[in-house]
Amino acid sequence: MSTQDKHDAVIIGAGMSGLAAGIRLAGFGQRVVVLERHTLWGGLNSFYKRAGRRFDVGLHALTNFVGPRTPGAPLTRVLRALRLRHADLGLRPQRVSRIRFPGVALSFCNDFGLLQQEVDERFPDQRDGFARLAGDLSLPADAASPRAFEGARTVLREYLSDPLLVDMLLLPICFYGSAREDDVDWYQFNILFQSLFVEGFARPAGGIKPLLDLLLERLDATGGELRLGCGVERVLLDAGRVRGVLLEDGSVLSTDLVLSSAGHPETMELCGPTAVADHVDEGDLGRLAFTESIHVLDRKPVELGHDAAVTFFNHAERFRWRCPQELIDPTSGVICCPDNYVGESETGEGLLRLTTLANHDRWAALGPQAYSRAKGECTERALDVAHRFAFDPRPHEVYRDTFSPTTVRRYTGRRGGAVYGSPRKRLDGRTPFDGLNLIGTDQGLLGIVGALLSGITIANRHALSPA
Repeated sequence: MSTQDKHDAVIIGAGMSGLAAGIRLAGFGQRVVVLERHTLWGGLNSFYKRAGRRFDVGLHALTNFVGPRTPGAPLTRVLRALRLRHADLGLRPQRVSRIRFPGVALSFCNDFGLLQQEVDERFPDQRDGFARLAGDLSLPADAASPRAFEGARTVLREYLSDPLLVDMLLLPICFYGSAREDDVDWYQFNILFQSLFVEGFARPAGGIKPLLDLLLERLDATGGELRLGCGVERVLLDAGRVRGVLLEDGSVLSTDLVLSSAGHPETMELCGPTAVADHVDEGDLGRLAFTESIHVLDRKPVELGHDAAVTFFNHAERFRWRCPQELIDPTSGVICCPDNYVGESETGEGLLRLTTLANHDRWAALGPQAYSRAKGECTERALDVAHRFAFDPRPHEVYRDTFSPTTVRRYTGRRGGAVYGSPRKRLDGRTPFDGLNLIGTDQGLLGIVGALLSGITIANRHALSPA
């Protein structure tokens, strides 16, 4: 094998975590290659073109939004580590978002005071408990604490006696990050509470592609390499240690360090049947998947009286967060209107995205004709519920596209189309094999900023820290 086949690090997946890890390592002079099976980069936060338009995949909002040079904030840490400027991201903050249940709504924005005021007014008997909760959640989330992996529902009852308020807080947090059915780990609730409610939402100008292009420019400038259309067939091991990767074209890259954003079960599959049998069980398999419909409108949502950037809705008596028995569960979901961020044009075509829970296995069992029919029928079912909490896009629709969990699996390789991956996170990034580490969703940091920070953190810990 020639020395040109030897790399300091091979990174599997050109999503946010993979690109960030590549930039970080290449910036310290390491020879790094980022491998992406598909011809587009971005992973779970990518883009595609259809009907002459470019659509985002994944991005509803960039959470963890703070202003430039905010000390200690995750976004600030990411920018410093990747040597980017805040202005480079072109972030446009939200005006307002809402959590809506029948008969009650909570508005929030990038000023936490609004949510506090809303809780005070709509749940006056919960005022003190919510204030105590917010104060305790301002402390750093410690995954080593005894209660870190306890269900948030249990802990929240120690602060809040009204189950409706508990459900309203869990709704956006689960939809934006929980891989655990019916609940979310307490340490993740803490992180996501800060990300969504205390820091807030923004959207890169032009959507996800300009941000991805910026990351590619940084990777190239630091000397890192990106290979598209380059899938990994096998992670090569010797006596329990990484020695390289076998590519789908039959070539081999030699390395002592592989960072994988493929997910824990998927990464074990790359290590062979014995690794799967020994190190993957039911607790590692994510069951939470989504359908999403995208609706191009003949006008902006604000012209139809809707000003929220993101609306989290629940129409059932209680909020359920689990894989549905049917193709979808339309009783809860997320309505995203990308035009409702500061600085977006108020004229021209508008856009609405509607996300609901879905059952991957039910979708995967459909034949081509039944699948096409189900996409239309499920979209209509979801719209019949969702429009009660925003507006009905159908009279103003000029184009529609819908994707299911099988689409997610086809383009990301995620088993079951599980966007948030395994319920069991590996926070230190370690796997059973020396030199093979996880980054991204199954490492445990979620969202765009979280994924970037995941790649940086694991690269620092396993490649840049002194031995």
